[in-house]
Amino acid sequence: MRIRPRDPDFGLLFAATALGQLGDRILFLALPLVAIVALHADAFQVGLLTALTTAGSLLVGLPAGAWVDRTRKRAVMVAADLARALVLMTVPAAWWTGLLSIRGLCAVALVHGVLTVFFDVAYVSCLPHLVGRGRLVEANARLSAVRSVTSIGGPAVAGPLAGWAGAPAAVVASAAGMALSGFLASRIRERETKPGASAGRERFRLRREIREGLRFVLGQPVLRATVLGDALFNLFLVMYQTMLLVFLEREAGLGPSAVGLVLSGMGCGALLGALLAARLAQRFGPGPVIWLAPLVTCPLTALMPAARPGWSVCAAAVGLAGLSLGGVVRVVAQSSVQQALTPDRLLGRMSATARFVSWGGLPLGGVLGGAAGSAFGAAAALWLGAAGMTLSFLPAFLSPLRTLRTTRPSPLTAG
Repeated sequence: MRIRPRDPDFGLLFAATALGQLGDRILFLALPLVAIVALHADAFQVGLLTALTTAGSLLVGLPAGAWVDRTRKRAVMVAADLARALVLMTVPAAWWTGLLSIRGLCAVALVHGVLTVFFDVAYVSCLPHLVGRGRLVEANARLSAVRSVTSIGGPAVAGPLAGWAGAPAAVVASAAGMALSGFLASRIRERETKPGASAGRERFRLRREIREGLRFVLGQPVLRATVLGDALFNLFLVMYQTMLLVFLEREAGLGPSAVGLVLSGMGCGALLGALLAARLAQRFGPGPVIWLAPLVTCPLTALMPAARPGWSVCAAAVGLAGLSLGGVVRVVAQSSVQQALTPDRLLGRMSATARFVSWGGLPLGGVLGGAAGSAFGAAAALWLGAAGMTLSFLPAFLSPLRTLRTTRPSPLTAG
């Protein structure tokens, strides 16, 4: 059963995703550039900024899921989007008034990251209500496609904008995208029912809800393998990404516009991955796709630390595109498996628990990336990140995912 092209709710979610992701991808380049170019931050400060950007999952990841399960997801998405836009506008305001500092930038990164946790948990929980469980792979593939397009356009906009008007000015475009995303999300018709008294009564014990989510995710062999593989991958990905901009700007000698082009190349790989994801999952099964994707594509990231100023940076950019391709293919298959195996009442807690385990190590990755870059240089940090990302295939390979051919629950996958 296919998603109707003119389904108004999914169309609004699709458009909101496009604008929100465009803002997010602009911010991905703009915020570190503010630290590197405008504030002349060193490698460790860039790592600390990355750590605080991702600390939200560790701080509020588990309570966010229990809270989102008690309320309507659309309202959470709208509120988080609008609040993120307001927080981001403090960066250009501080810059224009001469008050911008690395401490203030870190505070913005932390608050924005916390709000993003609530948005993402609500977003993942909302999708099955909009499209139905039988169409999750197709829906996730379409949404990954639009995210991939914005991965191309975001850096392509942010790089020249940062070069022309300054990196803090690019944050304005990011805030505008998130504000428009919130407006469009507010137009989605409500299809989900508000949780009843059994799930949402005022004095329902938060700890019991959190424990239930943890037991569900970690007790399922398939779900456990996906979050552990994600945790390993994300730890080393953030370590890699933390020093990537430093390497490109200071060792490869690229300006903001050129850095934007390199990151846009990653978006091209992600777009191709989104176009292929559903077909690959159907051809090989979601399980094999989940562990084969990192094993095949992550070693290509070693091309970057081996690059030197000149044409070899272009070859290294192809390796980054391969990483993005494999990442999108894996996430589409993995998200569909997770959503299909989770009952409606636990979707928020599943999403939050998976995010907590998978993303809990991101702040550590940022700090490790900054420390490795300070001690051994940016290239060494990239080598370590490439090796760790490649090893992230092991949890899925050593689980029932190795041969899982369908997203439908079975005694094997249910644990």
